[in-house]
Amino acid sequence: MPRKRIAIDMDEVMAQVVPKFLRLYEDTFGVKPETSDYHGKKLYQLPGSKQLREALFHKGFFRDLPVMPDSQEVIRELMEEYDIFIVTAAMEFRNSFEDKFDWLREHFDFIPWKNIIFCGDKSIIDADYMIDDHAFNLETFKGKGLLFTATHNVDENRFERVNGWLEVRAFFEKERAEASE
Repeated sequence: MPRKRIAIDMDEVMAQVVPKFLRLYEDTFGVKPETSDYHGKKLYQLPGSKQLREALFHKGFFRDLPVMPDSQEVIRELMEEYDIFIVTAAMEFRNSFEDKFDWLREHFDFIPWKNIIFCGDKSIIDADYMIDDHAFNLETFKGKGLLFTATHNVDENRFERVNGWLEVRAFFEKERAEASE
């Protein structure tokens, strides 16, 4: 029986983008926004901060993002029973290719290069599961979508939610237990 596939998004699932945007916001405006200010949205969607989004186009933006807690350990465990593919929408931000690839080589060197997919439209992804922070990527996904909690998706309720990598682990432990019954 073939192994099931898990497609995993990078930004706000494996890599923490919000801390970098918080620093940029504070450097730009001299004040740190309250979490309630960006509840349900991205930091660059705050009034007057449209230029923050421009940082996504700069070389190096994606290179030094912090690793999401527990992601390395849980992904390594999942690889024992599943085929893992990193699926990141990198087409909009040309400079992100090298940054993201180098970031993965540094923090997730156990994931083979052939299992890294840079794409634009994730609807082409053929996997059994997808873990993503954007509901629009899960809307067209044919497998089981897991919405990874991020500030911009806190009000979304159409998909099963995971609030971190320990919950991802628990979800797949439950899946395996049900499959073996």
